[in-house]
Amino acid sequence: MMRLRLVTALLASAAALVAVSAQAQDLVTKDRVGPADAPKSLTLRLTGDGPTSTDPVWAEGYKKLFGEFIQRHPGWRIDLERMSDNIGQEQARMLEQAKSGQGPDCAAVDSFVLALFKGANVLQPLDEYFTKEEVADLFPFIRDGITGADGKIYAWWWNTDLRVLYRNKDIVPDAPQTWEDLKAAAIASKDKGMEGVLFNGGRWEGTTFDWLANFWAQGGKLVDDSGKPVFAEGENREKFLKAVNYFKDLVDSGAAPKRVATIVNYDEFNAAAAAGSTALFIGGNWQYGQLKNTLEPEEFEKWTFSEIPGPTKDQRSTGTGGWTFGAFSKDPEKVAMCAAIVKEIYAGPGNALQQQLPTAKALYGKYDVFKTPANETFAKALENGQARPGVPIYPEISNQIQVMMGEVLAGTKTPEAALDAANAAVQAAYARP
Repeated sequence: MMRLRLVTALLASAAALVAVSAQAQDLVTKDRVGPADAPKSLTLRLTGDGPTSTDPVWAEGYKKLFGEFIQRHPGWRIDLERMSDNIGQEQARMLEQAKSGQGPDCAAVDSFVLALFKGANVLQPLDEYFTKEEVADLFPFIRDGITGADGKIYAWWWNTDLRVLYRNKDIVPDAPQTWEDLKAAAIASKDKGMEGVLFNGGRWEGTTFDWLANFWAQGGKLVDDSGKPVFAEGENREKFLKAVNYFKDLVDSGAAPKRVATIVNYDEFNAAAAAGSTALFIGGNWQYGQLKNTLEPEEFEKWTFSEIPGPTKDQRSTGTGGWTFGAFSKDPEKVAMCAAIVKEIYAGPGNALQQQLPTAKALYGKYDVFKTPANETFAKALENGQARPGVPIYPEISNQIQVMMGEVLAGTKTPEAALDAANAAVQAAYARP
């Protein structure tokens, strides 16, 4: 009888948990979290890292996290706004909105433009919501990125990432170590029915960031210590052109298809892997989890990754990016709510859900997912990572690199002419008050 009662109690408890979970998720729609008639509201602008993610596993996971969050914060409604995939354009638009007081209350701010938002004084300090110990536990480049000139923190950088070379082991058994190795492997893969190596080459930030690894691997610098653009001067110019010519040669030789000049989304690489049309692509660490969710287990087993090849085996680099959250509202309650969203949904749970690398050392030991061989390898690869310079001129440098890459890969300009045009535009922007 006691055993029957115990079983009955356990079943009732499980049913209650399922009911609570279902109730929590019922509070989340594609554009709202919480009851429509809640007395308090906050606008939250997101990328795909949320309930509307195109990845069904992530979407369901965030729906659960947001549902549970709003139950812990009764009386609130979160109005969700979704950014398009044109991140550079979206961030520029949001900055202008924030300057005029028309921005969202809380929003995802890409780390590469955080300096612009800090410089425009549109972000509210978050110091009171994070302990000194929590700030000290962040990687140094993360801590520097969120800190203003006054020593206060103006955002929370919740995830970081890096770029690696993915490969199908059945087609490319050995990890390419150098640029020449990658070119040879890509051409060899074409002989087996593949389209060569894929990478971002269209007009968006991913093109700049993924390519920069080849410039940084040589020790190239985009700006000097004062923030002045120097990428087209002296040794930097030689290294820059060498890296541009490397990508140009991949396309000209057929090692990469001409369509890379139009790729502006990492999802294209996942689709190509699923279709069996490529055996090599340069992508982000988060795509490992996406491939696992997308491919059949026997197909996923064929895929692995390694560090991005450099001009030599000893010259390696990879871009380390990531997303921050900032509060634009001056309402103290909304600022506190924004900080709570970051702490309770993204910094930790969100990292684990998406396998997005945490920015705090303590989180690597807290979640089992970051103890896997794959994520341990990603964390080790961060040793060669480099963040984009946190200076106001960087977005314009990136914009001109995107233009330059399109012209070079399409063959409408020589690398030298494209670099000179890019530098002229950047220097003109830098000289403007």
